[in-house]
Amino acid sequence: QVPLVESGGGLVQAGGSLRLFCAASERTFSTYGMGWFRQVPGKEREFVALRRGGNTYYADSVKGRFTISRDNAKNTVYLQMNNLEPEDTDLYYCAASSYVGTLYTMYAQPKNYDYWGQGTQVTVYS
Repeated sequence: QVPLVESGGGLVQAGGSLRLFCAASERTFSTYGMGWFRQVPGKEREFVALRRGGNTYYADSVKGRFTISRDNAKNTVYLQMNNLEPEDTDLYYCAASSYVGTLYTMYAQPKNYDYWGQGTQVTVYS
């Protein structure tokens, strides 16, 4: 198991920033691609970003505003979110993927992830 625990969500005014954290307890954390998704109730889970090794992938809607990083020594992945917009309001999930390729289309699909956290709420008000 690779239990994942997110934190760092909250309430922020549009234009502000938040940093999300995802802590994993599995020693093989470094072998997984670590990503973030978001979801509004009633809608499909939407890919946000992923990092595997030196490769990063971002959804077009967050490019230039969000940055994903990871610290393998701490088994932690981060999502720095800047210039937040009300449209970024969602429940954000951390996820781990054992897929080892480089196809964005594979990382963008929730079915290609093995483990999920419980989510952390981000609310952006105007």
